[in-house]
Amino acid sequence: MSAPTPGKQLLHLVLGGELTHLGGTEFKDLDKVETVGVYPNYATAYTAWKAKAQQTVDNAHMRYFIVHLHRLLDPDSSPKP
Repeated sequence: MSAPTPGKQLLHLVLGGELTHLGGTEFKDLDKVETVGVYPNYATAYTAWKAKAQQTVDNAHMRYFIVHLHRLLDPDSSPKP
């Protein structure tokens, strides 16, 4: 078990897979979508995202995303425009 993260925990999910279209966000095969992990802040999620994205740079249809879970879990805490 890892030590708690100082400050407010803002969970982020990194996931990815092959897309049906280059400009879209629809995955070609949901059974092959990879969950990279859940991270306590954006900085660590970004590091994981970047590493996975660089591993698949030769496949233009392969994309990884960072999902801001903290915004889904507590929508009232999201910044207002």
